[in-house]
Amino acid sequence: MFFTYLRRELRRRRKAALVVASGLALGIALVIVVSSVSAGMGRAQDKVLQSLYGLGTDMTVTKAEAPAGTAGGNARPKFQFGAKGSGDDSKQSSDRVTVQGFQTLTSATVSKVGAQHGVSGAVGGLSLNVLKVDGQFKRGEYKQRPGSGSTGRGGRGGGAPQGQVQGGGANFDVDSYTVYGTDVAHLGLGPLTSSKITSGRTFTSAETDAKVAVADASYAAKKKLRTGSTVTVKSVAYKIVGVATPDSGDAAANLYLPLKQAQTLAGAKDKVTTVYVQAADSQQISGVKSTIQKNVPGTTVTTSADLADTVSGSLSTASDLATSVGKWLSIAVLIAAFLVAGLLTSSAVSRRVREFGTLKALGWKSGRVTGQVVGEALVNGLLGGVIGIALGLGGAYLVTAISPTLSASVGASGGGGGGGGFGGGMRGGFGGGRQAASKAIDIALTAPVQVSTIGVAVALAVAGGLIAGGFGGWRASRLRPADALRRVE
Repeated sequence: MFFTYLRRELRRRRKAALVVASGLALGIALVIVVSSVSAGMGRAQDKVLQSLYGLGTDMTVTKAEAPAGTAGGNARPKFQFGAKGSGDDSKQSSDRVTVQGFQTLTSATVSKVGAQHGVSGAVGGLSLNVLKVDGQFKRGEYKQRPGSGSTGRGGRGGGAPQGQVQGGGANFDVDSYTVYGTDVAHLGLGPLTSSKITSGRTFTSAETDAKVAVADASYAAKKKLRTGSTVTVKSVAYKIVGVATPDSGDAAANLYLPLKQAQTLAGAKDKVTTVYVQAADSQQISGVKSTIQKNVPGTTVTTSADLADTVSGSLSTASDLATSVGKWLSIAVLIAAFLVAGLLTSSAVSRRVREFGTLKALGWKSGRVTGQVVGEALVNGLLGGVIGIALGLGGAYLVTAISPTLSASVGASGGGGGGGGFGGGMRGGFGGGRQAASKAIDIALTAPVQVSTIGVAVALAVAGGLIAGGFGGWRASRLRPADALRRVE
């Protein structure tokens, strides 16, 4: 009887049911689209951060920046150039290898960090900047002034000849690039994991001190390097064994070397600039951060959440809009849809006074009348849910198909004197010339729809039907048969 009456009433009031369902559908569709776009923003931001610290890395540990004006602060860069050879046009070439940020930790710090509670892995890395000066000196020529001879004033002899040095000088090309020392025994952590080997191979665990290198694809193309080529750093020749292409298009460094080789080049034996940490439980990252800061003094711990605060550009702006404006807009539309559905259902009940009065006179209890109204509203809500899910999936698919491009850049974060944290120690450390102005990364936005989002949509559809049914049921339960029968529709 319940379902028969329900079917007949919905068929008889198709337009009213469609209006209620459409209102709920609009709110549910908006929730799905906003949730999907927000998820896409999160994935895009994760991809930006992943390009900086690599897969599996939850946080980095760097040396804490020394207070200004105290010993141990950033060293002032110096460059000593010793001329080689002789002659007028002797060619000169020299490499200046420095630790990025001038802040280092001892290798023992890596083991100490790895022994902390909640840490499942810790790997050290050394970020270097190489300034290559290549060119030649040219001697000047002394030329005597016209009319100047060996006679002095008044025609007297013994005077010094008068003239000047002309020409000469120096012509040098200055090139700057970045080198990163990688612990080849633990390649599962660190920035190299965010790149894919597209030519050759990566390091092997046996190459801890081998003269081999992996080149970034963009740098290799610029310098015309390929697998098997040789690159020279500070008079040491390294064989390119592989070319790596970063997932996000922005590499961590131009060249990757085994950690021991990088330490030797920089004269930084048993030193690292960054410790990459993987937490045993990703839900306890903040607790692990506190533990490291407490037990390993003199360090700065930066998590991916800290770095996310430094992301700027259109990605950050769109993410803020999706999080704030989109969320509140969805809530406002949902509230409006629920209210409209409730008011329309209540209005429909007021037009069915004679009908409900007759049913009560025939013996229907108030609870049965209320249940009938709630049942109709619930079906309307489910219908709105189906339409809303279809519209939401269509909107999410449209966003993914268009794939608007967003840009993101990461500014330096605190710590490490330009070498600390993700932003300073990694972006600045790996970027060399990019330290002052970080390079923008372009990310294609997608709108993935998660199963949980569909579940929320179904729950909202049911909730909308129950709320609308509650309004109408409460109105119907207050009707008295005698009063209802005196009214004419």
